[in-house]
Amino acid sequence: MERRALNTAEVQTALADLPGWEVVDGKLSKLFRFQSFAAAMGWMVSVAIYADKIDHHPEWSNVYSRVQVNLVTHDLDNAISTFDLALARKMDELAPVD
Repeated sequence: MERRALNTAEVQTALADLPGWEVVDGKLSKLFRFQSFAAAMGWMVSVAIYADKIDHHPEWSNVYSRVQVNLVTHDLDNAISTFDLALARKMDELAPVD
């Protein structure tokens, strides 16, 4: 997968296909909500396995059943990149449907 920074128009276009995601302080951000702490942690472990595989790791925090995610590519001058979009899509794919 090509790792490259995205321009503002590319990010805005991508957001149309990423429900719940938004740009906050220059980072691709979303708050995930789960049924329980265990469900949130299980999802985080699943995401972590994928993130490690592609060598791109999220900034995230967990409080009980909520996980706040912020994605940015540090080695591309803290820009939102193709890797951030890939990770966001995988996070959505792995999240349980309400």
